[in-house]
Amino acid sequence: QVQLVESGGRLVQAGGSLRLSCAASGRTFNLYTRGWFRQAPGKEREFVSAISWSSISSSTTYADSVKGRFTISRDNAKNTVYLQMNSLKPEDTAVYYCAARSVLQVTAHADEYDYWGQGTQVTVSS
Repeated sequence: QVQLVESGGRLVQAGGSLRLSCAASGRTFNLYTRGWFRQAPGKEREFVSAISWSSISSSTTYADSVKGRFTISRDNAKNTVYLQMNSLKPEDTAVYYCAARSVLQVTAHADEYDYWGQGTQVTVSS
């Protein structure tokens, strides 16, 4: 089994920054791809960013709405993926979810991820 635990969400003013963390535990040896999604009240869950890596390659992708403002990264030693969010806007307010899959390919499709965390709330005030 795999457990994903997100942290770092809080209330922040527009223009501010936050760093979200997603720590994985359990059978993590083949979690080659990790993603971030978010869901605002009354809206569907949407893709934010994803990262995949192996010993010889890595890849990242971002939603257009966050490109240039958010950065995804990883710390293999800690089994943790981060989402650095800068220049936050009120429309970034949502519950942010971490996801993982065993396939070495980034994807924006939520149904292609096997494991999910419980989410962390990010609120951006104007």
